[in-house]
Amino acid sequence: MKRTHLPLNALRVFDAAARHLSFTRAADELAVTPAAVGQQIRALEDHLGTVLFRRTSKGLKLTEEGCAGLDALREGFLRFEESVQAMQAGQASDRYTIAAPREFYAQWLAPRLAAFRAANPGIHYQLVENEDADFTEANLDVAIRLVDGPGDLEGVELAPARRVVVAAPNTKAEDWIDWPGAPLPDGAVATVQVGNAGQALSSAVAGLGKAVLPYLLVEEALEAGKLEALEGPDEGRRAYWLVAPTPQWRQKKVKALVAHLTQA
Repeated sequence: MKRTHLPLNALRVFDAAARHLSFTRAADELAVTPAAVGQQIRALEDHLGTVLFRRTSKGLKLTEEGCAGLDALREGFLRFEESVQAMQAGQASDRYTIAAPREFYAQWLAPRLAAFRAANPGIHYQLVENEDADFTEANLDVAIRLVDGPGDLEGVELAPARRVVVAAPNTKAEDWIDWPGAPLPDGAVATVQVGNAGQALSSAVAGLGKAVLPYLLVEEALEAGKLEALEGPDEGRRAYWLVAPTPQWRQKKVKALVAHLTQA
């Protein structure tokens, strides 16, 4: 069945004016001008083909026609609010769906998610390996991506964009590991080519050559002595960004996770 087009904004103005019996006080509630309230009421009366208010010496008074629809209208607005609350129920959810690169999850994200869960018992995680997955198709809450900015998403850098040349102890100086995210220095020749930062990290730890990698990714390996910093860290172009579309970014549960992951 085709639904009748409802002038919802005008109906909301009518509800406020009917409660206050004053265009001025309705305007204050709605943060508009009294003239705008009057315009909406006149448009609604034209749409309905009936008069809703009459002016008297004591002020505004609802007509019988205006009174007739108020109870159903207010019940309808309550149902709208219930509907919105139902659609926003995910804000209070204890489940997170997160997309992140595998190597970044292992080196940096996993222990921090564990700490967040320890502070918030009962939380459940679902991890998606493809950080470029579509938010809607994968039902993502947030994603972590190695990019030069959030693009058209909301986002925050997890750490400044810094890169470092690393190698395992005793690695041959002439051996380089090439991967798409970091061009090799001029004149360098790759002895190993891999597809992503995780493979480059594993190759460097195994002693297959030097690699240019995000500092945040290799920080723990450097501290553990698995890798040595040969150059840098220097300023880079790309950083690990925590990103999400605006609706997800505004959710209470996402705000809590963002605050945890970005705390000093």
